[in-house]
Amino acid sequence: MRLLILGTGGMANQHAANFKAIEGVSVVGGVDVVPERLAAFCTEHGIANHFTTLEEALAWGEFDAVANVTPDRIHHPTTLQAIAAGKHVFCEKPLATDAIKAMEMTEAIERSGKVGMVNFTYRNSPALQKGRQMVLAGEIGQVRHVEASHLQSWLVGRHWGDWKSESKWLWRLSKKHGSNGALGDIGIHIVDFASYGSGLDVAHVFARLKTFDKAPGHKIGEYDLDANDSFTMNVDFTGGAIGTIQATRTAAGQMDQLRLRVYGETGSIEMIYDTGKSTLRACLDEDVHTATWRDVSFDPVETNYQRFVQAVRAGKTQEPSFRRAANIQKVLDKALASDLSHADEALG
Repeated sequence: MRLLILGTGGMANQHAANFKAIEGVSVVGGVDVVPERLAAFCTEHGIANHFTTLEEALAWGEFDAVANVTPDRIHHPTTLQAIAAGKHVFCEKPLATDAIKAMEMTEAIERSGKVGMVNFTYRNSPALQKGRQMVLAGEIGQVRHVEASHLQSWLVGRHWGDWKSESKWLWRLSKKHGSNGALGDIGIHIVDFASYGSGLDVAHVFARLKTFDKAPGHKIGEYDLDANDSFTMNVDFTGGAIGTIQATRTAAGQMDQLRLRVYGETGSIEMIYDTGKSTLRACLDEDVHTATWRDVSFDPVETNYQRFVQAVRAGKTQEPSFRRAANIQKVLDKALASDLSHADEALG
């Protein structure tokens, strides 16, 4: 499989490294509007062909698939261009900045017959995959309650750099630069994590979003710091369960932690991904009478990158698909609407 990487910012390095490690995959081209960044990226990863526009790359055409690692608002137009040119697409999350655009992309890829998948990174957690299997196997009975959180702290600590001076972080705080804030950036991950791990879909959302005062006049240079930094959701799931989903970039002491607890009628399961480390615990069977939690072992799982390559070779999309990402985007759109209306919003 010959792969073109579109957008050569920070996350593109993960795409290049992971795809190059898969036997039979060649990263043959890179695209970026910033020539210096593009040149440095292609040199680092040994990529022979580089282009400053997607149009130039498509005119060349010597590739089978595109890894779309552009900023969120650019996913929609560029992915549609790639689909129209007959390419498979592996898109960074979110698929689009709203559900209407995401569904347009979904319908386009499905009509084309090409593979379209979205990089919900935390699907790579073996604890999540094993925990979901246990829930679906009925090991905790019918799900009744769900707690989910995604905690980061890069607005507090400098472990990933100084957000006040680096554009790769500042754009994530600015609506006019295409950001939907914590909701769009990490909210999409924890909603997917909670829904996938519990085996349930969100039916209703009641949400609150908060943007904190981070600079004089809520502005640094060209960046208006108006995107949300934290959110909470109360949700109803299909099947009758209820739950809470929350995320923030201000949780000092938590570099990148996703935690999901699924409580059922006969037991509970906890799935944690914490800055690269997965943990799985359960309270099952007789342990429910003593409130005893035990570690659960799990095996390694394939990554999204590996599944995408397999899907292209087989000609059949695997999960997480464009349609899955579009449905998760509907939840985020309803959360935004709920914050404005101060009312419960139903998923249609």
